[in-house]
Amino acid sequence: MIKLHGFELKQISEAEWEMKKDYQGQALHFFAEEEILKALEEEVFLQARNVAQLPGLAGPVVIMPDAHTGYGAPIGTVFAMDKDDGFVSPGAIGYDINCGMRLLTTNLTLQEVSPYLVKLVDFLFSSIPAGLGGKGFLKTNKEELKKITEEGVPYLIRSKGVGWQEDIEAIEEEGKINGADFSLVSEKAIERGLFQLATLGSGNHYLEIQKVEKIFDEKEAKNLGIFSKDQITVMIHCGSRGFGHQVCSDYLKIFEKHQDEFKIEIKDRQLVCALIKSVYGKNYLGAMAAAANFAFVNREAITHRVRQVFEKIFGKTAKELEMNLVYDVAHNIGKEEGDYFLSRKGATRSFPNTPVIIGGSMEVGSYLLLGTEEALKKSYGSTAHGSGRTMSRSHAKKIFYGEKLFEEMKERGIYVRSASIAGLAEEAGGAYKNIADVVKSVSLAGLSKPVAYFKPLGNIKG
Repeated sequence: MIKLHGFELKQISEAEWEMKKDYQGQALHFFAEEEILKALEEEVFLQARNVAQLPGLAGPVVIMPDAHTGYGAPIGTVFAMDKDDGFVSPGAIGYDINCGMRLLTTNLTLQEVSPYLVKLVDFLFSSIPAGLGGKGFLKTNKEELKKITEEGVPYLIRSKGVGWQEDIEAIEEEGKINGADFSLVSEKAIERGLFQLATLGSGNHYLEIQKVEKIFDEKEAKNLGIFSKDQITVMIHCGSRGFGHQVCSDYLKIFEKHQDEFKIEIKDRQLVCALIKSVYGKNYLGAMAAAANFAFVNREAITHRVRQVFEKIFGKTAKELEMNLVYDVAHNIGKEEGDYFLSRKGATRSFPNTPVIIGGSMEVGSYLLLGTEEALKKSYGSTAHGSGRTMSRSHAKKIFYGEKLFEEMKERGIYVRSASIAGLAEEAGGAYKNIADVVKSVSLAGLSKPVAYFKPLGNIKG
C-alpha cells in the first residue's frame, strides 16, 4: 500500500494498482511501475476519481502509465459503459477524435536512405502540410465529404484511387466506423474539414522516418514486415483535425445545455454526458463516427502522399519499395466492443495478436507491440498510446529552445522540419516520459508485448 496525493493505492502486481474507494463509484486500476505511478500529477488522480463516479459504468476505470491531465478525463483513460443504460461523454473521448498511429514498412536500409534523408524530409514537408491552417492535396466538396465521412477509407480507395486495397485489412475497423451520419455534423465543422484532409495538423502530431533499432520478437516482427535492424519505416501520428475538434466542441455545448434533463450527478462539468440511447447520445455518436472516419481517411491520404514522395526520391514504385501498411489504430475513440460501449482517451486497442503502436517523442523513438488475451481481461483490450507528457506545452517552451533543439538533434543524426520553432520546443523529448518505461509497464502488466523499437531519423512536426 502506498499513499500519493492523499490517495491510497493497493499493489495488485508489479505494474498494477487499485485505488482505495473513499467515493461512490467504480474501482480505479492504474497500470504502471511504482516510479511512474509516483510521478503522476495530482490532477490525474482527481480526474480519474471523477470518471470513476460517472453514471452507468460497467466495470473498473483503467488508467495507463502514460497518463497525464486532460480535458475532464486524464489522457490515458479507458472505461466501459452498459450499451443500453450507459452514458457517453465527449470530454472523455477527446477533442481530436480518432487521433491515431499508422506504421509503414519499406525494404530500404539506413545505408540506402542516409544520403537522401534531408532531401526526403524536405520533400515530405513540402508535400504534406503541417501546423495550423494547412490545406491538403485532397480537395473535396460538401457532397464528397459526406461520402468520405460516412464510408471511410474504402470509399477513398474506390472512388479516388488514393491508397491500396490491401491497406483496408490493416486498419482498425477496416477504416470505417459504422453509424456515421454526416447530417449530424455542424456547418462549421464541415467548413473546417473541407480542405484539411491529407494534413498533419499541429501539436504532437508528426510524420517520422525511422530505422529499426531493436527487434524483441523476430518471428512476430517478420510476420508484420519487420525483417532486420536498420530497416527504414515510416510512422504517422494525426487525427481528425478541425473537423473532429469542432464536432467535440459542438456536442459539449449541446450536452451542457441539456445536462439537467438526465437528472444525474457528475463531479466535473467537463465530463458532461448523455445516455447512449438518448437522442443527444445517438446524435453525438453519429457525428463522432463521421469524425473518426475523417481521421482514417486523413492518414490514408497522407500515406498516399508519402508513397509518392518515396517513389520520386528512390526511382522505384511504392510496391517495389514494399511500402506496406503494418497497422493503423485509433487512440481517441468511443465504440461498441463485445458487451460494452468503450471510451478510450489516449489509449490504444490491444486485441490478441493485433498490432499496437506506441509513439514516442521525436528525440527517442517508438514501439511496435502485439495485443494480448490478458488485456481483454484486465483493461477491456486496451494499452498505452504514447510516452505521455511530464509538463505542459507552455512550461516546455520556458525550458527548451527550438533553435537549440534543432541543432542538437541534427548533431545526433535526426533532421527535423517544423511548422514553428515554438512548436518544436513544446515537443522536446524532455517534456515526455521515458517511453521504454511506459512499454515496460504495459509489458509487465500483460497488456501488450514488445515486437520492435524504432529510432527517429527525420521528423516533420506540426
